[in-house]
Amino acid sequence: MLEKRNFYINGQWVTPIDGTDHHVIDPSTEEPTAIISLGGQADADAAVAAAKAAFPAWMNTPVAERIALVEKLVQVYEARTEDMAQAISVEMGAPIDMARSQQVGAGTWHLRNFIKAAKAFEFSRPLNDSAPNDRIIYEAVGVAALITPWNWPMNQVTLKVGAAAIAGCTMVLKPSEESPLNAMVFAEMVDEAGFPPGVFNLVNGDGAGVGSALSAHPDVDMVSFTGSSRAGRLISKSAAETLKRVHLELGGKGANVIFDDADEKAVKRGVLHMMNNTGQSCNAPSRMLVQRSKYDAAVEEAAAVAGQVTVGPASEEGRHIGPVVNEVQWNKIQDLIQKGIDEGARLVAGGTGRPEGFNKGFYVRPTVFADVNNQMTIAREEIFGPVLSIIPFDTEEDAVEIANDTPYGLTNYVQTQDSARLNRMAQKLRSGMVEMNGTSRAAGSPFGGMKQSGNGREGGIWGIEDFLEVKAVSGWSAE
Repeated sequence: MLEKRNFYINGQWVTPIDGTDHHVIDPSTEEPTAIISLGGQADADAAVAAAKAAFPAWMNTPVAERIALVEKLVQVYEARTEDMAQAISVEMGAPIDMARSQQVGAGTWHLRNFIKAAKAFEFSRPLNDSAPNDRIIYEAVGVAALITPWNWPMNQVTLKVGAAAIAGCTMVLKPSEESPLNAMVFAEMVDEAGFPPGVFNLVNGDGAGVGSALSAHPDVDMVSFTGSSRAGRLISKSAAETLKRVHLELGGKGANVIFDDADEKAVKRGVLHMMNNTGQSCNAPSRMLVQRSKYDAAVEEAAAVAGQVTVGPASEEGRHIGPVVNEVQWNKIQDLIQKGIDEGARLVAGGTGRPEGFNKGFYVRPTVFADVNNQMTIAREEIFGPVLSIIPFDTEEDAVEIANDTPYGLTNYVQTQDSARLNRMAQKLRSGMVEMNGTSRAAGSPFGGMKQSGNGREGGIWGIEDFLEVKAVSGWSAE
């Protein structure tokens, strides 16, 4: 079994001070695949101290040099993509082909987009033409605690580390204890790229331990967290004691609004998007809203598409979906599927229990419910598994009302050939992102939500700005 107990602090792999052993479980087999250490307060303190000591020099390092180090990191990252893919696949259950393309690929994508954005960003600029001696300076926030989830681990690590590094922040990363191995590979990459000691530090731990220690730490200037809304509330309360900046990327319950003039691939596209990553995505289109005239046909098609989604071990190549991450998630999903049945939703695909042929591993049957209403539990709660709820609607106004009737506001989706309606819907939907007719957001587009889906934006210019303070200076000398 792989043993990875050490932490990366101040440019060195060090033995934990308060470490306790923790098994990383392969969700495809339910067997331990590695042993890591969960740190404690003393480990968090050591990492924060290293970041604090490194901050003045790093903040004052020319931006071009910081960008160059991130460019070097991209080179190292690309040279070790297979190591990264294997780590992600075994620890959180992403099928290996999907891990190689989507999970690992997201990291390269974000880092390259930050480099491009940073080269065009003015970190010091005049206020305007009328005030040439007033200067606006963008300055690093300080020491940033980065707390990342297990579902898209490298996507989230690079969104935070890339932006923080370019902004001039030093950082302490606490990855999820469910998927820590990829972050440890990433720490090796940072080391190989030549970042100065203390700029990047990694401490493994759980939320109650290291997560809480970082959130409350007086020498941490900012917390950037991706995870559940429940944990986001706890972090906000803890961070409030020291008035530190808090950036939250939380849950979602996205509506995919399919009008009767949607293109012929809209339903299939929506089902497959929902099932991707075994439904473990905060921006998943988990509520499919279908206009009444198209509803029966859409339900039939969605059930057929879900029935063709295959499930298999993460280690096998192919286009199947893997297991969910752990037993806790598996049990939660099973309970919510049963709740959907009990509350009267019509099960048209999948259901409770493991898929046929599996008696071990945290596998979930691709599930579709029809005749759901927006008051049902499965329409209100984030399931975080391959479970789709289909809800009928009559008019555009009905669709907007149903879509917005949720505590979340991360991503919504619209499918229609009416260009004027597309634009109206984009303006009316209360979410940080709206994707239309299967068109993905472009490189550098900001990722983030509103309401209980969090605050702040990640990616591109907006991601860098989240790690910057704005300093206004009068009487600036142009000489």
